[in-house]
Amino acid sequence: MTQQQTFKWSSAGRSHVGMVRAINEDACLVMPEMGLWVVADGMGGHEAGDIASQMLIENLQQIPPPLDWRDFLDAVRQRMQEVNQRLRQESAQRYQNRTIGSTVVVLLAYGAQCACLWVGDSRIYRLRDDQLQQLTRDHSHVQELVDQGLIAPEDAHRHPLANVITRAVGSADEMLIDEVIHPLCPGDMFLLCSDGLNKTVSDEEIGRLLIHSDHDCHEAVKAFIHLALMRDASDNVTTVVVNIDGALETAEEPGSATADDPIPPDWYLD
Repeated sequence: MTQQQTFKWSSAGRSHVGMVRAINEDACLVMPEMGLWVVADGMGGHEAGDIASQMLIENLQQIPPPLDWRDFLDAVRQRMQEVNQRLRQESAQRYQNRTIGSTVVVLLAYGAQCACLWVGDSRIYRLRDDQLQQLTRDHSHVQELVDQGLIAPEDAHRHPLANVITRAVGSADEMLIDEVIHPLCPGDMFLLCSDGLNKTVSDEEIGRLLIHSDHDCHEAVKAFIHLALMRDASDNVTTVVVNIDGALETAEEPGSATADDPIPPDWYLD
């Protein structure tokens, strides 16, 4: 048993159908009492994308309060894998094996650390000390082109294949989940969003809006949705903003990391 600093947080989320599409295939989950936030983007143009995103939200919403940090991570991974298998079964039984899929990004906070888990091209950003950093890496065709130096990052959203993703929940029998873990700091702000936001609003604008929100999550969410709609958002737009307000009293946490069992402050798992 070791002492574990814990934090308090505030959050808000909103999903909008956008200015063009008739159906909102995005969905979000805001559960600050659990330290759990999710954005899912049903795969546009495929069968039942809204069903896929809602299935993810409903399953993650049912996670029981975690016993410890590792239990929390395991539960999120398991729920995501279960939804992947259910979507594969739905595809085979009801949709002639046509893909029913969704991207997903999950932010979970426990004690003094947080984890990002994702599949697809929805994103998580962090604003710390007025510096914006994208914590996730898109599973997309254009991201691979950027990695190979074939196109510039600022040109990616204009590429003809910008909507082609290379990984999604429900797209394959074996699903790989990427993860990254970071320590929390008072004043951190996180943005979870579907690509309907980041293909309409630049990273520079995202950072500026978060800074000017004065750590008001509801105002930040409204500002993001408003700006995307003002630019005639052609896709569904979903944003969730989380603010780390400060530290609570130090608590005894059974099962938390010790010097013999460290959790690295920043690491990726492919």
